[in-house]
Amino acid sequence: MRGIIIENIANLYRIKVDKNIYEANARGKLKKEEIVPIVGDNVEIEILDEENKKAVINEIMQRKTYVKRPKLSNITQIILVLSSKNPKPDLLLLDKQLAFAEYLKINPIIILNKTDLDKNHGFEDIKNVYKKIGYTVIETVAKEDIGIEQLKQNLNGNINAFSGNSGVGKSTLINAIFQNSITQEGEISKRNQRGKNTTTSIKLYEVDDNTYIADTPGFSTFDISEIEYNDLDKYFKDLKEHVKNCEFIGCTHIKEERCGIKEAIKNGKIDEGRYKRFCKIYEELKEKDRYKY
Repeated sequence: MRGIIIENIANLYRIKVDKNIYEANARGKLKKEEIVPIVGDNVEIEILDEENKKAVINEIMQRKTYVKRPKLSNITQIILVLSSKNPKPDLLLLDKQLAFAEYLKINPIIILNKTDLDKNHGFEDIKNVYKKIGYTVIETVAKEDIGIEQLKQNLNGNINAFSGNSGVGKSTLINAIFQNSITQEGEISKRNQRGKNTTTSIKLYEVDDNTYIADTPGFSTFDISEIEYNDLDKYFKDLKEHVKNCEFIGCTHIKEERCGIKEAIKNGKIDEGRYKRFCKIYEELKEKDRYKY
């Protein structure tokens, strides 16, 4: 039988198979081979006790995607949440996360939450920059359920992870999505009391058939050091198409004058703020690379 791991607490895995949830340990051979199952894995299990829903994991299917911190596999979409106000939008973090999503080949969706608090409508400028690049941008007021239906439609058929700084409204958004099935969310927590207050525990909550939300504590703090600084331009969608116009192969787009990206900024094809954040991330990655060894 095959299922998906929806929770892992102290090497005990909860696996959803059709409408059933089984609790399982990993087969000894996996431990010997140092293969550790993680949340999001599609696994093959053997039923040990059908009545008490006990099983053992025999095999882990090939992962489509893998995030190291926090450990999560097979996510297909990342929901990047910004607050329009209180706290102010962190566009540097957003651009890091977008680069990381491009690197992992995970579809990103940008949420501009708390738009009601932004009386000057500054969020419109942010929306225009990222929509021009080709990203989906959704405006929400989570506390009033505004934009929630559009968000839910975009979640369908995906394993979704929410990311963003503290206070941007991730929990409020997730609660709004689950308002008609909040008991299900509560039941998942109650099934294993050890996990209820375990902030490092990662869980998948089922929104609908084949649609999940990953509860991922600490996801907003991930770093993108897996990306080589010289490759960063590959993961900025709006920049990479202009690299071919650079005079020099291996152009860093920082100090060079005859640079296709700098020319595109002059012509209004690339947002200057986005380019400045690219430079900042580039320098951060370059600095980390110096101390890698």
